[in-house]
Amino acid sequence: MKQDASKKRNERMKQMRRYLPFYFFALPAIVLLILFSYMPMPGIAIAFKDFKMARGIWGSDWSGFKQFQKVFTDPNFSRVLLNTVKISLLSLITSFPVTIAFTLMVNELMNLKFKKVVQTITYMPHFLSWVVVGTFVYQMLSPTNGIVNAVLVGLGIFEKPLYFMVQQKMFIPIYLIVNLWKSTGYSIVIYLATISGIDTQLYDAVMIDGANRFQKILYVTLPAMMPTMCTMLILSIGSLISVGFDPIFNLYNDAVYSTSDVISTFVYRKGLIESQYAFSTAVGLFQNVVSLLLVMLANWFARKANPEYRII
Repeated sequence: MKQDASKKRNERMKQMRRYLPFYFFALPAIVLLILFSYMPMPGIAIAFKDFKMARGIWGSDWSGFKQFQKVFTDPNFSRVLLNTVKISLLSLITSFPVTIAFTLMVNELMNLKFKKVVQTITYMPHFLSWVVVGTFVYQMLSPTNGIVNAVLVGLGIFEKPLYFMVQQKMFIPIYLIVNLWKSTGYSIVIYLATISGIDTQLYDAVMIDGANRFQKILYVTLPAMMPTMCTMLILSIGSLISVGFDPIFNLYNDAVYSTSDVISTFVYRKGLIESQYAFSTAVGLFQNVVSLLLVMLANWFARKANPEYRII
């Protein structure tokens, strides 16, 4: 028994030495995860306290669920929650199928140089800061010197320039288009990496059976992409109640608060501007708990449909 245990331990040590370079590659991500995800977790206690900055987290008095009662009775919270779910659902409905369709189109390009150019152009917006993107959008849609208004007025579609960014009905379409433009390239890289792992013999087999290009996509490419698609969908469902702070903050303004204000910007205003730290922590905790439940629920449905599609 001791010899077997010693043998297994030696094998594990050999495997660790073998994959040591990969552990070093993962080390920065692990350190960042510990610093910014696990170490701040004790701060969740602020949501259950009557937090006073001078007394600190543990010196402040416990208040139970008082902050959560204030959250759910706040007249603005229901509006913010509805905006968050609405924007997230519309973003998921528009971006998910478009990304898959565009990935398949890029994969079918026969000219390798042109294919690389398309991949590079679509991936470049991912590296742009949302501050830069927000400024770019405001300039493009400006009623004074924006190119969009110049074209629309020049074609006679509009009689006079329109200030798009203060139109409440225009905010969500603008957000969806900009978010799709910025995020599509990153998702395409993930899907193309999955496609590159498909055994080429599968394509040869269906070609022998007389399959055309569309049938190869339908019977080989899409089934191979399905596990990755399910993983991306599960993660997207988990973020249905958490629209990113950066895109909203850099695109919205006072005139469109009623349609653009979401939970992340609501927490920012309550916490950093109005200094209601306990209130904003309660909102953030509610958001994170619901997101976790959505991920678990989506994963449960995926496991029921096919055990290979689950992520945990």
